[in-house]
Amino acid sequence: MKEQHSPNLSTDVFSVLKERIIRWEYAPGHRFTEEGLCEEFGVSRSPVREALRMLVENKLVDKTPHKGYSVKQLDMQEIHELYDVRLALETFVIERLTQSEYPEEDWQELYHTWQDLQKTSITNSSDFAKLDEDFHERLARWTGNRTLLDQIRSIDERLHFIRVTDITSTERLRETCEQHLRILDCIRERNVDCAREALQLNIEEGRKNVEHAIKEALARAYMGSKAGA
Repeated sequence: MKEQHSPNLSTDVFSVLKERIIRWEYAPGHRFTEEGLCEEFGVSRSPVREALRMLVENKLVDKTPHKGYSVKQLDMQEIHELYDVRLALETFVIERLTQSEYPEEDWQELYHTWQDLQKTSITNSSDFAKLDEDFHERLARWTGNRTLLDQIRSIDERLHFIRVTDITSTERLRETCEQHLRILDCIRERNVDCAREALQLNIEEGRKNVEHAIKEALARAYMGSKAGA
């Protein structure tokens, strides 16, 4: 008789493993075993297998015959491609916003948030990474295009580790604040050329930090692997 299990179990295991992989808690190449995951999560093999299948579908894990499942190896070309796609999607966002209506109260709130952040000092880079993601995703939300927002969120998840290692100084935070405020000003002025230029500067500044971010993330991942061994 086929084993029955709640779909929520598979989703829960998938969500935890996905979050860990995105945050580089596992080094690239880290192998998963069904036995180990069953023991860790206290579930049977069926939800574990389904969770692993979902991770493969999301291109976070590779499945190799006779070797099982392992965290996907780093691909520099893929990361740069993600930045290219992000730039293309978000350029569409700001072009649309310079030509259409957007929520005035939300614009004011977002503008004041980043004005206030200019006066703060770095305490937790992860918090600012989330605020940065929220800024760009909120602009996408204003377009009313849910598919577009989902695509940008997916890319943000893959690039989260770069954001965490990007905004790590007060100077870098203030630069980001100035860039975000400039984007918002350009949208309000309905100046599409200005908005494109401001957005490109903001995204390319993050791209410049890719190699440094990867070295930092790899160091943390491998140190974590050794500590857990």
